[in-house]
Parts: sequence; structure tokens; C-alpha cells
Amino acid sequence: MKQVNFIAPAHLLILSTTFTLFGCGSSDSNTDSEIIAETHSTSDSNSTADSDNNASSDTDTDTNTDTNTDTDTDTDTDTDTDTDTDTDTDTDTDTDTDTDNNPPVIDGSTDGVLCDYYYNEYNSSDSVQATSNAQWSCNGSSRLLTANGLPDHMTGQFPNANNPNEISEQNVSIAYTLTPNESTTASTLGGPRGATGYVLNGVKIDANTAGTCDDSGNNCSLIGNEGNWHIEALGQTSFNFGTDDNNAHVQPSGAYHYHGMPEGFITLRGGNNTTMTLIGWAADGFPIYARYGYSEADNASSAIKVITGSYQLIENISTNRPSVEVYPLGTFAEDWQYVAGSGDLDECNGRFGVTPEFPEGIYHYYATDSYPYFQRCVKGEL
Repeated sequence: MKQVNFIAPAHLLILSTTFTLFGCGSSDSNTDSEIIAETHSTSDSNSTADSDNNASSDTDTDTNTDTNTDTDTDTDTDTDTDTDTDTDTDTDTDTDTDTDNNPPVIDGSTDGVLCDYYYNEYNSSDSVQATSNAQWSCNGSSRLLTANGLPDHMTGQFPNANNPNEISEQNVSIAYTLTPNESTTASTLGGPRGATGYVLNGVKIDANTAGTCDDSGNNCSLIGNEGNWHIEALGQTSFNFGTDDNNAHVQPSGAYHYHGMPEGFITLRGGNNTTMTLIGWAADGFPIYARYGYSEADNASSAIKVITGSYQLIENISTNRPSVEVYPLGTFAEDWQYVAGSGDLDECNGRFGVTPEFPEGIYHYYATDSYPYFQRCVKGEL
């Protein structure tokens, strides 16, 4: 079962600019048979799987949104010890002078927070039927994860009509810094560049896809990453990537991964609308929370609210874009642009603020119900 310790690091600055998110995290490329997408095929974000071979190749774009189909899930037995700071009675052995009993802040470090997370239980889901294993530890300078990449919650059926891939064990071994530092530029991750982060259950986060269309819209493929217009896995109805109720599906390698909100894992963590729920760590070492945050980023006494991304659909449509009558706005990553102040977060779906684990403030990311769903880039130094 998982154990949780909480400690908090220092503050960082968020830098935001307006840009169009083109390819900030791409899924792995593979040689599995290519699936040519038909126009107007209905997309499914529920428990069906997708004909996407999920082999994603990486494409750089000027807005840090590589296409990718990787996802990731995790189960944590932690039951709301991460609740908001006013009523928090965190049972960590660390003490704190704050009235909410949060652990003391170690300046510039995340050491002590979930450094002894451990999960090793059988998953009876039809598409898993194996033991999910994930262990996080800290060695003074790095946060270490060893896992087999199997989700700890129920999944959709894989393979299925829209995703021909079976979930299989992975060899996950990563190390993230315990002293993250925000940089002045955003770094694109995903696919061949590596996961943008991992959920606590050892399932990776890879929000983009390798699906593309050419300018005419007549030649579209859910793999290959060869066209100019990068297809989104979520939030569109023209293509079906076969994501399940956890906004996840499977790559040809057998890697189950998240494109959006990992609902099953959040439920296991006890996430709800009264608290912030820490669900994972980004590649730069900063924490990732799900859906809810403080309405005032620097005030732990403010109300909890649904946090929204700051991306909006473009107004000036390129003449090279496939027809919006065939592919409505929102189908492609290029249909979205970052508009500072239009939501709560920066271009990497993060912000600086206080959290239950870090009462003095830290830069942190969010999984959101709005685009881009998960961060497509990271703001910390790598």
C-alpha cells in the first residue's frame, strides 16, 4: 500500500506569453500497421480503445505542442491527507508551525513529499489482470520512480475496434530533481523526447498524438506524424483514438498512458471538490495536481474551484487549414492558442501558488478539463 510524507519547497516565477500550441509532446513512433482515418469518424473518450496504433513521432512546432498519444495512470491509497490548508490535519510525522499542521518548508526542495509512495496490488480489470507496481523514493538529490507501467484502476477494453494494442508491463525507471528551478523558457516534451511526467501509479503522461492531416484534409492518419495539422486525442469528434474513461489508451509498445484527466486514479486518491489532489510529478520535478485549486493562487484560505487552462480557439483561420466544415475548430492542435489571463494557468498549464503540501508556495501543474488537458511542455530546468 502507498505511504505519504509531505514537505514543501520554495516559490518560482511563472512567465506567460501568447502563442499557438503546435506540438508540445508527441507519442512514440512505431512501425505497426497504419490506420487511415476516415473523416467524420466519431471519437470516443470513454472505455473503448482506438484504432490509433499510438506510434507517435515527434514534431517540433513553435508552440511547444508535440503530438502524442501516450497516457498514464496511477493509484494512490492516500485518502485526502492532501486536503486544503485550513482544515488539514495531515498525519505526517513532520511538524509545522502553521495552524494547518502542514510539513515544514525546506527551501528550494520537494524532499519529504511522497518520498515513500509504494503500491503493489493486483488489478483485476479485464485488460490488465496483473499486479500494478510503483515505488517512489528520494535520495537527497533526486526523486526516483521504478514501476511496471500498469494502471492501478479499472480500464477500458484493450484491444478494441479503435485501438488494436494490448496493455503490457513496461520497464519504468526515472529520476527527477528534488530541487526544481523554473526557467525562462518552456521545454517541449513527449514521445521520443520523453514523458512530460508520471502519475504516481507509474503511468506516463503524454497528451499529444502522432495523428495528422495534410492541408487538403483528404490524407489523414492516426500515426506517422507526417502532415501539417496535428490531431487532438480529446475534445474533437472527427477522429476516434479509443481513449477510455480515464482519457487513456495504449501504444503499440503496450504502454498505457494518459492524454487527459486520469479519473480512475483520482478516485482512488480520494479527489473531490473540497481539496487539491496531488497526482504526479512532472519531468522538471514540480508537482502535478488534478482539476481543483485555490481560487486565489497565494491564499490557502480561499475557496477551492475548478482550475482552467488559458487556451482559446483561434479566430484567424489559415487558408491552408483543412475545411472547418469537415474538421471543426478544436480538431487540431493548431486550432488552439495561448491567451494569457483567459484562464488560470500559463502556457504549460501551470502556475505558482500555495498547495496543501507546499504551504509557502511552489510552481505546479494541473490536469484540467479544458485544453490542453495535461501540460504539453515544462517550465522548469531539465
